[in-house]
Amino acid sequence: MAMDVSLGQYYEGKSFIHKLDPRTKLFFVLIFLVATFVASDVYAFALLVGVVSLAIIISRVPLRVVFKGLKPLTFIIIFTAILNIFWAKGETLLVNQELIPNFLTITIYKEGLINAGIFALRIIVLLIGTSLFFSYTTTPMELTDGIESALSPLKKIKVPVHEFAMMMTIALRFIPTLVDETSKIMNAQKARGADFSSGGLIKRAKALIPIIIPLFISSFRRADELATAMECRCYRGGVGRTRMKVLKFGVRDLIGFLLTGMLLAGVILINIYGNGYKI
Repeated sequence: MAMDVSLGQYYEGKSFIHKLDPRTKLFFVLIFLVATFVASDVYAFALLVGVVSLAIIISRVPLRVVFKGLKPLTFIIIFTAILNIFWAKGETLLVNQELIPNFLTITIYKEGLINAGIFALRIIVLLIGTSLFFSYTTTPMELTDGIESALSPLKKIKVPVHEFAMMMTIALRFIPTLVDETSKIMNAQKARGADFSSGGLIKRAKALIPIIIPLFISSFRRADELATAMECRCYRGGVGRTRMKVLKFGVRDLIGFLLTGMLLAGVILINIYGNGYKI
């Protein structure tokens, strides 16, 4: 079982995207999410793919790092694509096979195949785009400060913005750590003769118990160590807290905002006036 993932890991660099203010990156991710789900023309979707490809080149994050983060979600991507193949309807019928008389018939349309491919690619583009701006080019501390600053108006209604931002960042940061811990526990159990690949569903589920229990114990131990370390450094939350690096918008952030707005406008215009295949 491959446990090699890069989700939540920061890739150090000095690119244009690395130097953007984290609030600018949050704004881009929000607009990018909207644009990805709004895109209904194949040319609009091609624009999103082009933007993500260009962002990868500018960020200088290696492709192996980018695609490594997709490994844990491969099953979900394939599963959703298969569902679209068998459930989507269209005009061009390719397969019409009756497996069980009067009960189960498989129908596959050309449009279903196209939609399945586009839907799978939509998920991939969405994951790469968000990961590229959230984790690969933004440190956990910058992400925490950016989320806290963006949600600062909620402090007026007594929402614990700082604590919320800190929890989100810690959860994102510890994803690769927990995955690595799971891999170590599985290897240790395999060395003791454990078998996780044979048997039925119930047997496989029972075989995971020797993994889940040590993983929970390790997670609670890490959480306790982290809390102790934060207390030793006199951490008391966001009240009166100062920062070594104060967030400031610059010229590159203004360019980032303009390009983000142009991306959303481009997707909307292509949806309205484009003559491509409608998703």
